Amino acid sequence: MDPFNQPLAPLLGNKTAEQLAKHLGITTTGHALNYFPRRYIERGELTPIVQLPLGEQVTVIARVQKTTVRPMQARKGFIVNVTVSDEASDTGLPGTLSMAFFNGYAAKDQLTPDTLAMFHGKTSTYRGELTLTNPEFTVLPEEHDLSEADLSPMPVYAAKAKLPSWTIRSAIELVLDAINWAAISDPVPQEFLNTLNQDLPALSVAYQHIHRPADLGQARAARRRFAAQEALILQTLLARRRLHNRTVIPATPYPPTDAGVLAHLDAQLPFELTPGQQEAGAEIAAELNSEHPMSRLLQGEVGSGKTLVALRAMAQVVDAGAQAVLVAPTEVLAGQHYRSITNTLGPLATAGQLTSWQGPATEVVLLTGSMTTGQKQEALLKITTGQAGIVIATHAIFSDHVNFADLGLVVIDEQHRFGVDQREALRQANPGVHMLVMTATPIPRSVAMTVFGDLDVTVLYGLPSGRKPVTTYLARMAHGPRIIQRVWEIIAEEIAAGRQAFVVCPKIDPSDTAGHEDADDLSSDAHAANVVDITETLRNVPVFANATIDSLHGRQDQQTQDEIMGEFVAGQIDILVATTIIEVGVDVPNATVMAILDPEYFGLSTLHQLRGRVGRGEAAARCFLATRLPDHHPSLDRLAIIEATEDGFEIAKADVEQRGEGDVLGAAQHGYASQLKVLRVIQHAELINDAASWVNQALSADEGLTAYPQLVAAVEEWETAHEESSDYLEKN
Repeated sequence: MDPFNQPLAPLLGNKTAEQLAKHLGITTTGHALNYFPRRYIERGELTPIVQLPLGEQVTVIARVQKTTVRPMQARKGFIVNVTVSDEASDTGLPGTLSMAFFNGYAAKDQLTPDTLAMFHGKTSTYRGELTLTNPEFTVLPEEHDLSEADLSPMPVYAAKAKLPSWTIRSAIELVLDAINWAAISDPVPQEFLNTLNQDLPALSVAYQHIHRPADLGQARAARRRFAAQEALILQTLLARRRLHNRTVIPATPYPPTDAGVLAHLDAQLPFELTPGQQEAGAEIAAELNSEHPMSRLLQGEVGSGKTLVALRAMAQVVDAGAQAVLVAPTEVLAGQHYRSITNTLGPLATAGQLTSWQGPATEVVLLTGSMTTGQKQEALLKITTGQAGIVIATHAIFSDHVNFADLGLVVIDEQHRFGVDQREALRQANPGVHMLVMTATPIPRSVAMTVFGDLDVTVLYGLPSGRKPVTTYLARMAHGPRIIQRVWEIIAEEIAAGRQAFVVCPKIDPSDTAGHEDADDLSSDAHAANVVDITETLRNVPVFANATIDSLHGRQDQQTQDEIMGEFVAGQIDILVATTIIEVGVDVPNATVMAILDPEYFGLSTLHQLRGRVGRGEAAARCFLATRLPDHHPSLDRLAIIEATEDGFEIAKADVEQRGEGDVLGAAQHGYASQLKVLRVIQHAELINDAASWVNQALSADEGLTAYPQLVAAVEEWETAHEESSDYLEKN
């Protein structure tokens, strides 16, 4: 029997096995062994409360004396205050310590009086007293011996309210004792481990050392060994896909022409392409003229001109007689791309129409789910017959059984919403198609290698001329009403100077759910700023007495959105109150100031994109992050990153370090990124590079990797586990 596939009930008993399955999805011995500790506690790490230092990470074991819950003052939500006391220290005195948990549901449920628990966090002061804010905690069993002599590190597992860490630990101990370690198959070749020049344990030893290390050195080595394993499997998977797409699947080459849509587009542009756009365009043009399908990621800062690079690529394909489709993550963005591209092409987008234009042209067609049946049928007919050269659509275009006459290029915008396994499913459905995917989220190289390893990467450097830096300020409204008043005054001063402003809200109206997939877990807060209320509020602010204020959001029909945005672009609206509908595709050079209300509801990449809507003209630009968060709230540190830098790569790196690569890459979690147990793309960047290098050399010597059957089996097992990811194309 496979030692990793044994049922748990015979080992642990029915009750414990049912708990593990229900709360953690652990049903086999392999599942249990691969549920790694989140951290370890060393006995020497424990500190008596009376000896706790200020401003350092500490760990204490203490008993809860009192728990109270009180509402926050400035926003909906609650704070759980917990007072604990430990045993007498060397001084002979027990110590007491207060802790605060913001929206601490787990703390409220689990930290009841007389509960023994272990707490870990960074000490600070509040009203002159030492405190811990939002510390990690683990409830301990009553039989826990505070004076036990065992000095080995204690593993701490991610637990649930009804399944504490110590129960998980006891279950895994039983599994460790029952495994036949001699039957374990190791997918990692020893020669790869040797190239790392590190003393990493064999697989069977690594499992034992990660769960019950004699010291932290053993745990670190085991964790790094598993990181190496994940890196190798992922890089092998991606390298094999890349090799297959380049050498096995043929593509149709689309050579550039001298007198087609592309040439005329370049001739009518009112500006020069940036050096970055020229370089990226040349690279893409060469690949489109190849018999191997292009698979390229184009990443660049907000406003770097990626859409124009993509449009030029689509024009090259159209000139060669094929079709191109630009896929956007939302209908709103698809509509914005449609309007932007048709405006940029001008008469070049008038094919089949009675106009005075006598040169080459192509028809641009929009296809979205909200179109009427008649509109859809007309668009589908033009796509099927080839009348539509360029198609703008959402991801649903791949699930509506759309028949292209000759699809040559797929451009995917906002790549972080469309994961690695979805790309593979798209390739399988359209073999040989060229693929260009774009993101405005700057992605560290190690992230790109891990999650976009099936793509070649082009970084679009530089910004178009005229772009100004945006100075960002964290406006702490909890410090008094004068803070937000000053923000409104600054906006009024800009309006008096003939300029315009954005005010961004997380919600459309009071009934809206404020949660965002890349934001903090605050979606239950009904008091988050909303467009409807804020628009009315601003109309009653005295400094805006002479200002024209309007709102824009996704529930308005397309005609209304177009009219409002057109009026704002024309300067007829002074303040536009909007949701993240303005995150991309909006270019208003006269807008010089933005206020983002309750910014903690947005991820760092979204905040970075939002503020990129200002600073597009000649005047200096400012962005205010107006938050009501109380002092010491952990999200303030995250917002401070946006305040401190405009470097998108630094912001992305910080987001990865703080919240994990899945949070940065959004729907890439639908693919294998969410399955990473140990590998961390920033921390293990060098390891990822080493794995990629070794795999490339091994494939050069033998594309079948016949010398490494265990590795191949592990890669195929990984792919099989993610076959369902292709369902994504059917659901969106």
